[in-house]
Amino acid sequence: MMRLTHYAQGGGCACKIPAADLEAMLARFGQTLPKDPLGELIVGTESGDDAAVVRIQGDTAIVSTADFFTPVVDAPYDWGRIAVANALSDVYAMGGRPLVGLNLLVWPREDLPYDIAAEVLRGGADVAAQAGCHLAGGHSVNGPEPMYGAAVTGLADPGRLMRNDAGQAGLPLSLTKPIGSGVLNNRHKATGEPFPQAVEVMTALNAEASAAALAAGVRCATDVTGFGLLGHLYKLARASGVTAVLDAAAVPLIDRAMESVRQGYVPGGSRRNLDWVAPHLAATGVAEELLILLADAQTSGGLLIAGEIPGATVIGELRPPTDHAVIVR
Repeated sequence: MMRLTHYAQGGGCACKIPAADLEAMLARFGQTLPKDPLGELIVGTESGDDAAVVRIQGDTAIVSTADFFTPVVDAPYDWGRIAVANALSDVYAMGGRPLVGLNLLVWPREDLPYDIAAEVLRGGADVAAQAGCHLAGGHSVNGPEPMYGAAVTGLADPGRLMRNDAGQAGLPLSLTKPIGSGVLNNRHKATGEPFPQAVEVMTALNAEASAAALAAGVRCATDVTGFGLLGHLYKLARASGVTAVLDAAAVPLIDRAMESVRQGYVPGGSRRNLDWVAPHLAATGVAEELLILLADAQTSGGLLIAGEIPGATVIGELRPPTDHAVIVR
């Protein structure tokens, strides 16, 4: 069997540019404002949100995002499903509904046959159809590593957006999916052992969780992807000007994730996430292996919500600001 994961240096959202490097790069230039824009930019890069949002009329806004990555699993159809579910998640995390997506494909055409690429695209199309989202066209290029994802446009009510910077002290923190996909994907790449429980988590859409959050009046949320639970929680707490208190024992884990950490299957991106958050973190007495899992670089993870919804696990709360943005207990 041809192993897709062996054609890539990293895997999934673990191949992201490290958060510290990305923030330093973005800080080197200011935002250039367009001349006579057709809409009002109401969410940009300032708060580190999941997607850009432009108001085009009073109660209608466009949510726009793009996400693509190298293979996380060897099965091409599953990789396509995971990649598009992950791209759609950014729209759901903002409180939007996906409208149309465009395929983004990089393919080493001299190394991998096109019939494998066709299976990747079929997986993406099936997930988009499940989401009620058109997947029409896109762009493809030849490259040294296979990569796939989508640029997605959605619609949202600008008065009901869920943002990183809208958290308030006193709100509970809830998580809608278990974590641990990063270490399980890393173990899969190293050994070829399949982890269907991780695939199930990564292909599950965040549509119902997003709708439930909107119905509950939630105004602060993000999805948990490449920067790990701790990284995305830190970004939320920093943007909202609060301290996040996390109950580590309450965080749900994908089956065999802790076992995989103990056996050393830790992505480099997960360790970089922990290093980035460490200066802003208080975690006295928390085992390092658990901290690594809390920082594990997720692919197509769940929503992290400042509030409560049915089916989500309460994992902590937001408090008034202290010397640390995140406290793990």
